[in-house]
Amino acid sequence: MSQLNASVRENALGRLQAGQSQSEVARALRVSQSTISRLWHRFQQTGSSAPAPRSGRPRVTSGPLPTTGATLSSAPAYNPGLHAYRPLRGNVLTRRHCQARMQWANQHLQWTLANNWRHVVFSDESYFLLQHHDSRRRVYRRQGERYHQQCVDEAPPHGGGGVMVWGAITNTGRSQLVEVPGRLNAQHYVQDILQPHALPLLAAPRVQFQHDNARPHTARLTTNFLAANNVNTLPWPSLSPDLNPIEHAWDELGRRLNARVNAPPKTRQLFQALQQEWDYIPQQTLRRLIASMPRRCQAVIDSRGSHTHY
Repeated sequence: MSQLNASVRENALGRLQAGQSQSEVARALRVSQSTISRLWHRFQQTGSSAPAPRSGRPRVTSGPLPTTGATLSSAPAYNPGLHAYRPLRGNVLTRRHCQARMQWANQHLQWTLANNWRHVVFSDESYFLLQHHDSRRRVYRRQGERYHQQCVDEAPPHGGGGVMVWGAITNTGRSQLVEVPGRLNAQHYVQDILQPHALPLLAAPRVQFQHDNARPHTARLTTNFLAANNVNTLPWPSLSPDLNPIEHAWDELGRRLNARVNAPPKTRQLFQALQQEWDYIPQQTLRRLIASMPRRCQAVIDSRGSHTHY
């Protein structure tokens, strides 16, 4: 099994518990489905995401670099105009995905904030780890002090867990931040999220509800509930988080959480901190994100449906 680091393992488990399929999680994290399958099986059997201890003596030399079958760069040995960068992570977009994204962006390119986007409720789930680790962090020490306690970035095993949350934003407001306990299914989505938290935002005329194509969102129970309550849903192209402005709201929430002097020690305190910081995000920030929709559509068109800087 591919060795995933702790944050990727926790991210994968959070997505699985939120209702994403193993294939969806594998595509999102750019790993094989068999890796996700074994991770999920081990978690169900042991309650831990940590890989099993390996037998035998640890190897002294590192193994061969993993390959994906795609060439990231074919630069010559020396080229003053080229520099090495880490590749960005992104969903695996097929030609069909790109075509659907292009079609959607063209259909909504002429939408304006005043006439259209201000009537849309954007929603999503997101997973936040209990402890964030910055690989760029550095400590200053003398030679021989590598293992001194003050020079070690101590972390709880397996990342310490995390919290899955649901939220929604509009041009004039936002929902409460809702904790998603365990694995999200259609019944929980309808009873615990849509009915108490989304419907109050959808009562105004002309409002459209946006959510992606995760299985709990597209289940018959969910679509029947939305239809019975006369909710007009906004069609959404698959694998298109870059089109959803709430993704940047999650980024803002994460930055605010990481800026806290004292990190939450437990998942309960983590959710409470997320609730507080969610309420502190200025409405002007959310309004600016929603106002970016025409630029997001144009970026998708410019990339011919492929990845964008959003």
